[in-house]
Amino acid sequence: QVQLVESGGGLVQPGGSLRLSCVASGNIASIYRMMWYRQAPGKQRELVAGITIASSTHYADSVKGRFTISNDNAKNTVYLQMNSLKPEDTAIYYCYVEFGLGGSWGQGTQVTVSS
Repeated sequence: QVQLVESGGGLVQPGGSLRLSCVASGNIASIYRMMWYRQAPGKQRELVAGITIASSTHYADSVKGRFTISNDNAKNTVYLQMNSLKPEDTAIYYCYVEFGLGGSWGQGTQVTVSS
């Protein structure tokens, strides 16, 4: 199993930036992809960005050019740098990793974009 702890959420004004972090522990050698999802009130959870162990990345169209996913294997951490934030980015952001035949979710971190 893999355990995940997210941090870095908060309140930011439109146009501002935040960096989310997700630290993995446990059977980390089995991880092959790490992703960030988000869920806004009344909406389904959606994929925001993902990165493979080969550092191949993909993004939702709504965040391309504004968000950047990266990982630091030495720290077992995946980051989501969020720039030019908009009110519609307000959501709980979840880290998710795929390993072996399974996956694990973090507990989520709230991001609120408001003036």
